[in-house]
Amino acid sequence: MIQATGLTHFYGPNPAIEDVNFGVKRGEVLGFLGPNGAGKTTTMRILTGFMPPTRGKVTLDGYDVVEQSLDVRRRVGYLPETVPLYTDMTVTSYLKYMGTLRGMPSRNIKRRVEDVIDVCHLEDYRSSLIAKLSKGFRQRVGIAQAILHEPDVLVLDEPTIGIDPIQVVETRSLIKDLGKQQTVVLSSHILPEVSMICERVLIIHEGHIVAEDTPGNLAERLQGSDQLEVEIGGPPDEVLSELREIEGVSSVRHRSLANREVYTIRLLQGADVRDDISRAVIARGWSLLSMQSVGMTLEDIFLRLTTDEEN
Repeated sequence: MIQATGLTHFYGPNPAIEDVNFGVKRGEVLGFLGPNGAGKTTTMRILTGFMPPTRGKVTLDGYDVVEQSLDVRRRVGYLPETVPLYTDMTVTSYLKYMGTLRGMPSRNIKRRVEDVIDVCHLEDYRSSLIAKLSKGFRQRVGIAQAILHEPDVLVLDEPTIGIDPIQVVETRSLIKDLGKQQTVVLSSHILPEVSMICERVLIIHEGHIVAEDTPGNLAERLQGSDQLEVEIGGPPDEVLSELREIEGVSSVRHRSLANREVYTIRLLQGADVRDDISRAVIARGWSLLSMQSVGMTLEDIFLRLTTDEEN
């Protein structure tokens, strides 16, 4: 459905993205994940025809985003990071206006306005001024305008930023439902959001794609085996030093959780260090309170790919 090849965009002398390549299948929900400033918004703007790339090419359903911009825009719904709302209009009048701007037949506008108000749960606010809505409900109005013309592709740039936790859950649920009917590209720097909504993850860092796969496959590729999570009663600095000396241990991360000292141990391929850990803890007179195998979370993957963690 979407194919991006060699996408590069410069702001002055500095590249925001460089040689970015990826594809999105029809009906797929793709998560575009990266820290702030990684190039997510620039990529979203290029995908939607908001601005052209410095070089490279994007096609959507076979249409070139630059050469056939109007054809692409008819097929795309876009929710930018800052929602484009006219706050002195009511929800209904704004959606009707957006339908007119999109060139929708007048007979379809009324039907679709009612449909999207229902889908986005805006029934009680149809006559409300947008200026009086909370940020969460403004976000829903933004999603409503993005799906009004029944686009094939929905592009959402940081759709839950700045809204309260209850509205975050509701917005994520709405996006998951939309993903059953449309191709969705979602950008975010919020790890749980991408993990909960998206079938496939594309991680961008400093303008380059550093990984692309499902969260589960990324974990398998990056770690080769499960990690160990161990709770040990002992001086954290000494425990860390001892664990890092064990053969087969790649790295150790320590967390203090409510008077518990927990160590996440990343292993080398094929290593089994459980006996070594037990012997080391007993020899030092510490307490081994728990030990379990755990898979890498999306947070672990993200940190490993976008930071230089020290062992």
